[in-house]
Amino acid sequence: MKKYNVAILGATGAVGKEMLKVLGERNFPINELRLLASKRSAGEEVEYNGQKYIIQEATENSFENIDIMLCAAENDISKKLSPAAVKAGAVVVDNSSAFRLDENVPLVVPEVNGEDVKKHKGIIANPNCSTTIALTAINELNKYSKIKRMIVSTYQAVSGAGVNGISELDNQIKNISEGKPVEINTFQYQIAYNLIPQIGDFDELGYSQEEMKLQNEGRKILHSPDLKVNCTCIRVPVYRSHSESITIETEKEITPEKARELLKNAAGVKLVDDVKNRQYPMPLDTSDQDLIYVGRIRKDISKENSLVLWCCGDQVRKGAATNAVQIAEVLINNWSK
Repeated sequence: MKKYNVAILGATGAVGKEMLKVLGERNFPINELRLLASKRSAGEEVEYNGQKYIIQEATENSFENIDIMLCAAENDISKKLSPAAVKAGAVVVDNSSAFRLDENVPLVVPEVNGEDVKKHKGIIANPNCSTTIALTAINELNKYSKIKRMIVSTYQAVSGAGVNGISELDNQIKNISEGKPVEINTFQYQIAYNLIPQIGDFDELGYSQEEMKLQNEGRKILHSPDLKVNCTCIRVPVYRSHSESITIETEKEITPEKARELLKNAAGVKLVDDVKNRQYPMPLDTSDQDLIYVGRIRKDISKENSLVLWCCGDQVRKGAATNAVQIAEVLINNWSK
């Protein structure tokens, strides 16, 4: 099997570390591995498959002889360094939002629109984590009957804000238990024992940046420019795995029984839907793995041709790192043909 030179940009962050872990788990065919981060992290030592690697400072000259660059860096860094990687001959799989809505950049969930990888011009974008989770969950339903409208509420774990989100929840719980003042740095308000109905800035209509991503990205991924999505995004005091309540309106009726039949063998999905025995998706069960659990499937009693479901998925893995590695796998499979 041919092996490839792979770089991870942002290798010391939560998603970058998970990318490295997933590459190993999936036995990605790596020849040379280059781990890149900020000047502050340069010189740190990381172990991968029994070998030690030194973190290098990321610059515009870091990508010589690299075949695939997995980008786990922030938007501004990706905008600066991803084009440099492409210029050096690499294909970039970018987890930031920098290029997601660029018409020249495919936005890909491999189980949904993997064929779009072939359209790349050097950069392939990874969707927002909540978008990836939702579209993996509803993909087979959309193929059976086109989805016209979605009403979605997301319940997003603190790890969606990176390692700082996790440490803030940890510290707040500890301080509260010890009767100490709560420190707030990462989120707008105390997150321990609380819910915050804001992720990102609000627009003139009162929707946050996070809430608009599902419609904007969903239209592109599903090739459905008329898809209508009303989304509410909530930060919850859960460490890992996002949960979503999804109502879909379809062109023709999908009964709950048909939906279960379709989802039972859907790519990337695990059907967990036995309410009589209290079996349904939960964040604890879906953490540190790659399937999107779907359950609580029921008819929307308020509207015709409308169905309700609940899903959970690990946003650090399938919502970010694993999806990026899967895109890279599709890429090299296309190269080998």
